[in-house]
Amino acid sequence: MRPQFITFEGLDGSGKSTHLRMAIEWLRGQGTEVEQTHEPGGTPLGSVLRAALLGGEVTPADGVVELMLVFTSRRQNLLQRIDPALAAGKTVICDRFTDSTYAYQGYGRGVAMEAIAALDRIATGGRQPDLTLLFDLPPEVARQRSHSHRRQAQADGTDRLDAEGLEFYRRVREGYLELAALEEERFRVIDSSGPHSETAAQVRQALAGLVAKESAVRRQG
Repeated sequence: MRPQFITFEGLDGSGKSTHLRMAIEWLRGQGTEVEQTHEPGGTPLGSVLRAALLGGEVTPADGVVELMLVFTSRRQNLLQRIDPALAAGKTVICDRFTDSTYAYQGYGRGVAMEAIAALDRIATGGRQPDLTLLFDLPPEVARQRSHSHRRQAQADGTDRLDAEGLEFYRRVREGYLELAALEEERFRVIDSSGPHSETAAQVRQALAGLVAKESAVRRQG
C-alpha cells in the first residue's frame, strides 16, 4: 500500500492539534511510520511566513495577501517535507492544508474560490490528501475552549486570526462543512463537542482502515 497523506482540519479550539498528536502516537504504536508537519509553517521559510500571517509587526493587507502567503508556505512544505516523506514510504499527517485556505480565506474572508483554485493548481498541482479529518463544533464552543482573545494571543501568538468575531468563524465552519459534503469519500467529520475520550475514539475509528491495510500488507510481505 502506498504511503498516505492525511490532514487534520477545524476551527481553533476544536481539539484538532491535540488529537493530531494523540493520533500520531497511536499510529506509531501500531507500527506506522509517520511524518508530522503543519501549515502555515513546517519549514524555516514557512515559519517566517506564519509569523507574518498570524501576527507581529507586519500584517497582511487583505485576504488575497493571506492567500499568497499560505500557498507559498504550502509549496515549500510540499517540496521540503511532505513529498520527500511520502517518497520514503512514510505516512504524512499535516495540521491543515488547502481545505483551510478555502474555509478561512474563501468562506471567511470572501476571496473568490476561483482565485484559490487557480493558485492551488500553481502551488500544489491541485494536490489533495488521501484522508481529511474535520473536527467540528460550534464556534461559540471553540471560542470558550480557546479562552479569551488576549489569553490565546499570549499563549500561541495567533492573535490576529483569533481576534476575529464569531460571524467570521461561523462562515469558516459553514465552509468546512460544505467542503466535507462535496467530498464525502475523503472527509471524516469528527464531532468534537463531546468528551475528549469520545473524540479520540472517533479519530481512531477513522484511522482504523489505514492500520488494517498496513497490517495486511506486512503479513503478506
